[in-house]
Amino acid sequence: MKSVTRSLRILEAVAQHQPVTVGELTKLFGLPKSTVQRTLVTLNEAGWLRANRKDTTRWEIGARVLAVRPAALQGSSLFAAAREPMIRLRDTVNETIHLSVPDALQGMVVVDRVDCTHAVRTFHAIGDTSPLHATATGRAVLAQLPKADVDELVERGLEAFGEATPTDAGALHAELDRIREDGYSVNRNQYRPDVCAVAAAILDEDGTPLATIAVSMPESRFDPGHLPELGLLVGETAKEIAARRLGA
Repeated sequence: MKSVTRSLRILEAVAQHQPVTVGELTKLFGLPKSTVQRTLVTLNEAGWLRANRKDTTRWEIGARVLAVRPAALQGSSLFAAAREPMIRLRDTVNETIHLSVPDALQGMVVVDRVDCTHAVRTFHAIGDTSPLHATATGRAVLAQLPKADVDELVERGLEAFGEATPTDAGALHAELDRIREDGYSVNRNQYRPDVCAVAAAILDEDGTPLATIAVSMPESRFDPGHLPELGLLVGETAKEIAARRLGA
């Protein structure tokens, strides 16, 4: 039982300080380096932790934790408030609708999805993660965060997933200004090729972004001429979910 408790404490510490090294965890807990290393390897093998892609000496939360999170959210007020408006939005536009939540500055996690009826459609599994700067859902959240948080993300480096991915700090800040003005964000092939999305943030009563609602579609069905109308629909759906969550 003692080893289980230790593993959970190390898992929590990684979640709080990620990406973190074995040495940093050793100092934090006052445990032998071999004990911490063995625990990390065990959690990695189970899928709860993973090595950071850019620095494999550092550890971060793994996919299993992110996959568990959506299941835990299914009984939450956010999940309950979002379901009916998501279905209504899908019926209006006949495209796939996603509900995603931010995992701090690590990225976005898909927690619910309503599929369209098209044979050709976009697909994100529940629990899928995506970067903040390269997606409509992520930038919808970034536009509502303090500048210091955005600067921290920029300092970590903005990875390019394609030619359209915003990797310049100035361009990203300009895009976030536009999102705040328009009320919605747009992704056109900036993360996955031939995948487009329009998203809006779902805000808490104090203006904190809790989640995003997004319409996702193949590039072949993306019509820039309908973007203002689609953005308005997504923005109104986000506001409705926020109000339903608060019981308004």
